[in-house]
Amino acid sequence: MKIASLLALAGSAAAFAPAPVSKTSTSINAALDDMAGSTAPLKAFDPMGLATVGSEETLAWFRAAELKHSRVAMLATTGYLFNAAGFHFEGQLSSDISFADLAAMKPIDAWDAVPDAGKAQILFTILIAEIVSESKETHYMKGGPLPTVVFPPIDFSGVSAETLKTKQNRELNNGRLAMIAIMSFISEANIPGSVPALSGIDAFN
Repeated sequence: MKIASLLALAGSAAAFAPAPVSKTSTSINAALDDMAGSTAPLKAFDPMGLATVGSEETLAWFRAAELKHSRVAMLATTGYLFNAAGFHFEGQLSSDISFADLAAMKPIDAWDAVPDAGKAQILFTILIAEIVSESKETHYMKGGPLPTVVFPPIDFSGVSAETLKTKQNRELNNGRLAMIAIMSFISEANIPGSVPALSGIDAFN
């Protein structure tokens, strides 16, 4: 959160400073056009100019963050819809709460109901995945590969460059949609009427 705030402040300050065209800016714009996820109809969509906030390393950091959030959002959206359809794990989450109990709650209430020990296990698992994804011989901010899925690991070594680019485009575009979707689901569940398209649907109220 502090990093995001600093980046936001840096972006605001840059808005009032002269913006001469430099080799770095030109190379960043070129990189943005060639990056996975830059597809029609909104190719290189960057209305706030975030790609030029910093250096090429900053752009790589933004892309890695977007990729990780996309993957989490796709899992969250799938899980929400799975639960909304009436499916949930059987049995007890802990001695005093079952998965059925959680399934009947709103998302934020369900998280609050998870015992502290359960929350600690979830956060610890996330920490391990983050450490693994960041502990590469050459970090992605230094030209190394972007973070991959930690579990289950997926081997794309036998996939052609063209096919891999298509898969990367699909992953990012689906992830962007999933980020909008899960925030819409949670907003409607906790603030009825905030997402008109979801109003009146039991799963989101």
